[in-house]
Amino acid sequence: MTAGRPLKFQSVQELQNKIDAFFEDCDIRDIPYTITGLALALGTYRQTLLNYEDKLEFVDTIKTAKLRVENFAEKRLFEGQPTGAIFALKNFDWTDKQDLNHGGQKGNPVNIAWPIPKSKLDE
Repeated sequence: MTAGRPLKFQSVQELQNKIDAFFEDCDIRDIPYTITGLALALGTYRQTLLNYEDKLEFVDTIKTAKLRVENFAEKRLFEGQPTGAIFALKNFDWTDKQDLNHGGQKGNPVNIAWPIPKSKLDE
């Protein structure tokens, strides 16, 4: 016997139909694709929607829906004001950090010459 609440969606097809309706509605109304928007359209919460990704029968359906939302945000990067898209993409594990390696880490030691060669003091 399985504990917990019964699933909101009893089949992959039921969930897929509602997901498709969400994207079609967004296209008709010209509104952005978002995970929270999808969750609201499905009558559930964002975290509940994401939890369906842990269920083997729903994993591909949820991942594909998330990929469509991510793709929508990625396309926004090329439209002039990407700030909101950058923020949204960070929720998909994108980063905008720079990795600067100045040495001193394992495999990249800092070499210090002492005493300083006289030729270097003249520079």
